[in-house]
Amino acid sequence: MFRVSLTILLVLLVGLPSVLADDRTAISTYDPSVCAADGDTADLHLARAIAAAESADCLAMMEAFPRPEPERAPEDWRTLGAYSFWRVGPDAVALYDAPGGQVIGRMPAGFNFVNAINTSVEGWIQRVGGEWIRAEDTKPVNASRFTGMLLPDDWAHPYAIILDKTGARASLRPGEPGSAESGYITRRYRLVNIFASATDDGGNVWYLVGPQQWIRQELVAKFAPTERPQGVTGRWVAVDLFEQTLIAYDDDKPVFATVISSGMAEWPTAQGIFNVWARLPSDSMSGAVGQPDAYALQLVPWVMYFKGGQGLHGTYWHDSFGYRRSHGCVNLSISDARWIYDWMLDAEPNDDGEIENQVYVFSSGAYASEAAARTT
Repeated sequence: MFRVSLTILLVLLVGLPSVLADDRTAISTYDPSVCAADGDTADLHLARAIAAAESADCLAMMEAFPRPEPERAPEDWRTLGAYSFWRVGPDAVALYDAPGGQVIGRMPAGFNFVNAINTSVEGWIQRVGGEWIRAEDTKPVNASRFTGMLLPDDWAHPYAIILDKTGARASLRPGEPGSAESGYITRRYRLVNIFASATDDGGNVWYLVGPQQWIRQELVAKFAPTERPQGVTGRWVAVDLFEQTLIAYDDDKPVFATVISSGMAEWPTAQGIFNVWARLPSDSMSGAVGQPDAYALQLVPWVMYFKGGQGLHGTYWHDSFGYRRSHGCVNLSISDARWIYDWMLDAEPNDDGEIENQVYVFSSGAYASEAAARTT
């Protein structure tokens, strides 16, 4: 009898760790609050944050939800496949009436891109408009294939997307150097959960993205729900200039999120609430002719103007979304711009049969200095 009882006890004890492991991994609801420190004051704040991040409850939450996995928006293969993007210059370039023909004009020096309609003649390309350009004066460009995220119905907790291009290692504690022991290296455009945040002794904000994996705030763009401004209804977008993000809403419901590139300090994107006043499947853009910052861009796709010449639009000349890059417009990947363009047009019309969409531009924070501003 004793031997039977001892056998049963051993079986129960041996099975206990697996039962506990099953309980730990059976978390069905994402709730990062278990990783947050109690209180936020004075001397013990950072120590409390570290202790909370290493608690059993937090470790179990991170094991159950290692990273966000929202559905991605579809790629706009129609535009990506049909367009042929080429950088021209940056010096002034001659335009010809035919390959090896007569010079009929010049493209001024600047940040210039064209869409080629004929590349079949060796050493030459023909741009939209008919003029020919020597191939040696051009360089082909591959547009970004990045796409934003379709948000689940129950989305309520912030997460982030990695912007860092250097492959930085995560730190074991806020304020410490990156460590190989963390087991984490940043990869651009990878999504991460933000389980907790903490501020180090130097005032820098850090995010907990995994077990003993802390990364600095400036390495990511954070997606967080925004309260709908008074008077804004229907389908609208919120553009956060600090985080360099865009979130699309249907009334109070967030449905889509992505990273953008807004205006640089010299050409800031206007803040406020604006109505989309014009939509064009494509539009050519140019400005500052004769100046160092001159630019000319053929066939910019999926344009939605909301403040004079400032608008949301697709971008084929860079893949630096999450950093400020523009002359005031809100740059999006081509696929993201297409998604927003179609989604806005599918809104319920008003009593006059017109589609109304609004763009709310704001900044959720302020850069410590212009030198620290997110530009690239």
